[in-house]
Amino acid sequence: MNNAPETEPAATTGLRRTLKMRHMQMIALGGVIGAGLFVGSGVVIQATGPAAVLSFALTGALVVLVMRMLGEMAAAYPAVGGFYEYNRLALGELAGFMTGWMYWYFWIIVVALEAVAGARLLTYWFPHVAPWRFTLGLMTLFTLLNLLSVRSWGETEYWFASVKVAAITLFLGIGVIVATGWWPGVAGGFANLAAHGGFMPRGIGPVLTGAVAATGFYFGSEIVTVAAAESAEPERAIARATQSVISRVLVFYVGSILVVVMVVPWNSPGIVQPYVTALEAVHIPGAAQIMNGVILTAVLSALNSGLFASSRMMMALARRADAPPGLAKLSGSGVPVRAILLSTAFGYAAVVMNYVSPEHVFKFLVDSYGTVAIFVYLLIAVSELKLRRTLEREAPERLKVRMWMYPTLTIVAIVTMIAIVTAMAFIPEQRSPLLFGVASALVMLLGYFLRQRYGRTAG
Repeated sequence: MNNAPETEPAATTGLRRTLKMRHMQMIALGGVIGAGLFVGSGVVIQATGPAAVLSFALTGALVVLVMRMLGEMAAAYPAVGGFYEYNRLALGELAGFMTGWMYWYFWIIVVALEAVAGARLLTYWFPHVAPWRFTLGLMTLFTLLNLLSVRSWGETEYWFASVKVAAITLFLGIGVIVATGWWPGVAGGFANLAAHGGFMPRGIGPVLTGAVAATGFYFGSEIVTVAAAESAEPERAIARATQSVISRVLVFYVGSILVVVMVVPWNSPGIVQPYVTALEAVHIPGAAQIMNGVILTAVLSALNSGLFASSRMMMALARRADAPPGLAKLSGSGVPVRAILLSTAFGYAAVVMNYVSPEHVFKFLVDSYGTVAIFVYLLIAVSELKLRRTLEREAPERLKVRMWMYPTLTIVAIVTMIAIVTAMAFIPEQRSPLLFGVASALVMLLGYFLRQRYGRTAG
């Protein structure tokens, strides 16, 4: 496999491999715990009932499979840009170009959204401060943090992830005590799972719809494979991180959603803030304050990770001449300064939009990025299906992490994702996201043809 993306030494790439095993493990653990879990899950529960547990389990199973595929490829080739390089190698220039730009597009929107969301959370404690000031402050703070070094990013993400993991662990512990009837003043057991219209009060349809909606909540766990190129032990880190995905998905998402629907009736008004309401139901003092702090941590973690992921993907695009080559330039500390600054540009634009219209900030973009995430995962699965055959034939020693039941489970994942995208066309509330996602992909396709005609090829 002479054309494969080899593991490049730090001296060649200019990157500093300063991320330690503890950073990589906690980045992997925290990557799956986003603000979507704490806030967006309430929407799925409202629409689905207690069977929302099944919605998150279905989507979680898909993410587990995709992460295992990523782990296989990343352990074999921990390249700068991660799956952008694998898709390019397995499926050609067009697939690589589309993957890289769609992933960058996804994360710059996330950066802007999280900066705005973080500002709104801060106004909970500081109601007299204009939200746009907080948005500007958060963008400035995390831009500077990412410009310092990859170690500063990794250390910050380590502590953010630690807070999220600790919060979910405590929440699950409380849930177990409540379920067994040992929590003072709270009725135990599983009565709420069937007491309000049954476990699946609205049928199977909303369960499948909820699975579609939950897809975007999981996006972010793949960042650990992008960070692998800047870790001290990339192969070992990737192998360990991807091994822990199953427990993370089952425990953090499915387990915590189960606790929520056991403690809070799914049809109660408070389910719009599921975790706050659950803590209040078990009489935890200051529940709203506690969860606001945890959600703020999750939001800032997503902002921090988004800047890292988008800048590294832009750097990888520039190295292949899929973006202006000057964006690949590194600072003396091994940081892609230009790529970071470009990736923050939309976040700073959000400051202006948040000032002009704080109630209607870029809704037109929010409708597209979830679909883009599914497209990226689909391309990853197709790439693994093809690249695995090449690895087995030409470099079997590189297969230190293997996809389970290959190729059966890979094909199952591909068919499932195609089914999700197809289902979106028949679900009224998902049609707009699908339309905007397809439109975004077409714009990137146009960009590829313009690059082919007017751009320069990588040397």
